[in-house]
Amino acid sequence: MSTATAVPAGFDTDLGYCPFALSNDSGRLGLSTSLIDTPLGPVAVRHGRRTATGSTGTATILLHGAAGSWTTWTPLIRAADRLPAPPLENLIIPDLPGWGDTPLAIDEDAETIESLAAAVAEIARALGYRRWRVIGHSLGGFVALELAASRPGQTTFVGLVSATTFGVIDSVRHPLSRFAVLPGFTALLGVMRVLSACGAAGRGLAAGLNRLGLLRPAVAPLFSNVRRVDKSVLSALAAETRPRSFTLAAGRAGRYNAEASWARIECPVRSVHGDRDVFVGDDDDRRLARVIADLEVTVLTGTGHFGHVERPVDTLTALHSPEFLALCRAAEES
Repeated sequence: MSTATAVPAGFDTDLGYCPFALSNDSGRLGLSTSLIDTPLGPVAVRHGRRTATGSTGTATILLHGAAGSWTTWTPLIRAADRLPAPPLENLIIPDLPGWGDTPLAIDEDAETIESLAAAVAEIARALGYRRWRVIGHSLGGFVALELAASRPGQTTFVGLVSATTFGVIDSVRHPLSRFAVLPGFTALLGVMRVLSACGAAGRGLAAGLNRLGLLRPAVAPLFSNVRRVDKSVLSALAAETRPRSFTLAAGRAGRYNAEASWARIECPVRSVHGDRDVFVGDDDDRRLARVIADLEVTVLTGTGHFGHVERPVDTLTALHSPEFLALCRAAEES
């Protein structure tokens, strides 16, 4: 069952909106960097055991979305460090193929939502974990849900942050007839396809706009208050605007059989998205509730598509409710 609730904006009034810059210094966050071989090719992974005591041995996997990398999670990590409990333990944060420090898959045709989830599971096992919680942002939510569906005995929890789901699938499959579902996403996908055909020149466009100070107004629909977004967020978007990777990711989402796959999920799923998220349609929550048995949805006020960047404390609090903690402990002890 899905219940939509409103969490007051600015849960921690000392932090407010978009309180942290993005960081690419994994060492300062207590994380190591490894290159782990998978069937899709080598994957760059930031990982680390962030608590000296009380560890459950269950990994926390964070999966970024399209036009992102591991750095988009750093505000959430910093917010967790400000809260008494629960911390983010045993982190695994991969740069998915085609993003960050990870190249595109060796065989692009072999990369699917299913093979991405399998690669993430292999990474967790390579780092010594057999169980995990997984949190996915945007298109990373597809992989998080598939991981839970395909490995129900090992996935104890799924958190979705501004996850793009059924609306994106419809928009990719029927861009003209379903344009009104998510017009922002459909228009962006069209631009990315054109830029992808332009090769290196297309990829450099966002970086050029950022240098000219024009990227901030261009990405305004993605945020509730783009004027207050830290410049490090814009720089990361400019660096990770990779048209070919984006169009490939959208194509995989369009070919994915979401209803059949997600109906197999057994663990609790907690979804958080903003009330101004242009990539999450009005019907997404209802359709998810029809196929996922244990789903709760929290709508963050004054928030766009990057809840973990715009309001990281609110996002973390919604995902780590007392009910969630009790469910996780019960699952891990079973």
